[in-house]
Amino acid sequence: MPKAVSEAKKYAQMNKQELEQEVVKLKAEYKKYQEMELSLNMARGKPCREQLDLSMGMMDALNSDADLSCEDGTDCRNYGVLDGIHEAKVLIGAMMENKPENIIIYGNSSLNVMYDTVSRAYTHGIMGNTPWCKLDKVKFLCPVPGYDRHFAITEYFGIEMIPVDMTPTGPDMDQVEKLVADDESIKGIWCVPKYSNPQGYSYSDETVRRFARLRPAARDFRIFWDNAYGVHHLYDGQQDYLIEILEECKKAGSPDLVYKFSSTSKITFPGSGIAAIATSLNNLEEIKAQLTYQTIGHDKVNQLRHVRFFGDIKGIKEHMKKHAAIIRPKFEAVEEILERDLTPCGIGSWTNPKGGYFISFDAPEGCAKMIVDRAKKAGVMMTKAGATYPYGKDPHDSNIRIAPTFPNLNDLRLAMDVFTVCVRLTAAEKMLKEMA
Repeated sequence: MPKAVSEAKKYAQMNKQELEQEVVKLKAEYKKYQEMELSLNMARGKPCREQLDLSMGMMDALNSDADLSCEDGTDCRNYGVLDGIHEAKVLIGAMMENKPENIIIYGNSSLNVMYDTVSRAYTHGIMGNTPWCKLDKVKFLCPVPGYDRHFAITEYFGIEMIPVDMTPTGPDMDQVEKLVADDESIKGIWCVPKYSNPQGYSYSDETVRRFARLRPAARDFRIFWDNAYGVHHLYDGQQDYLIEILEECKKAGSPDLVYKFSSTSKITFPGSGIAAIATSLNNLEEIKAQLTYQTIGHDKVNQLRHVRFFGDIKGIKEHMKKHAAIIRPKFEAVEEILERDLTPCGIGSWTNPKGGYFISFDAPEGCAKMIVDRAKKAGVMMTKAGATYPYGKDPHDSNIRIAPTFPNLNDLRLAMDVFTVCVRLTAAEKMLKEMA
């Protein structure tokens, strides 16, 4: 359904009568979308079918005639190799920019690895420190807006979450430094340092170095560095780069400060990829000691399958260019429609990321829940308003995460048309109410 902004005049410049006319027009337009009985989903950052098709060659990388032995003779069909086969550590190490000896390869989910890492600290402590479950208070810093599933883990364990402001260069490090230095009960911070969820921001060199130079009051404080989008660029010539945190921590004399996570979940098949943690040798020794009770080894056949499919880091980079070619037009369509429909009205702001999976949208204060609810009633599912804040409570009721990847391009454009009508209608009604 073609549409255009009904007035070029910014809403803030309209008088009451003009706003009332605008609301009437937008309600009529919204009703037309409702009558279409749409069913469009932008709720999660899922790869689309075309992206999944890119990895179908993995199904042919191994077959019943394949040699399933590693270079060192390990038979991948059998038990053993607790920390992952060497070839997989080399491949994922190159992707994570870490040495193979600093890596453990897990199963399919980095979120599972993060959960286990929090759980281990909760029940058994970190490097001889008191288990978190025996402390009166445990706190975590949470850059906001941020990743809802991170917040869900710490909330599940009853850990108090403290919001920290995000900026285009990363978390507000003045806040972070002061908080961790003053409060021994603060045990960690969640980070998505490259193409962050949901803004698509990447931490500056100075931010990474300040993280490495942190001097927390808690000896068992750890940075949970979720580099989920390390190779997820949208443009060949406009890529964000991130200096390597483990190396910076080593230089700063705090080699044990970071747990770094990654996976192939949005590279190959979500749910059937491989995940990894990279950290110091001291941290690895403790993790491996716990793993001996948890497993005899993860899926080595799948690890070998990934190695045979990609070959090396060059194979991963070429593969990711194919992903970018599919999803780049979707990001550009979202940005184009937001610019077309909302900039003339002077409402809303949004990020224009160079990679990752999301666009962060800020509606006028007090409008996000109503916008998302209206979109749902018109057949467009969005991420729940407030999800990007701990406990699902956005103090400004403003932030909405847009996930462009899953719908096809035509459906995405239609969904964004509905979304911008909801934004304009809600904003205009709010302004009218404030005039009363």
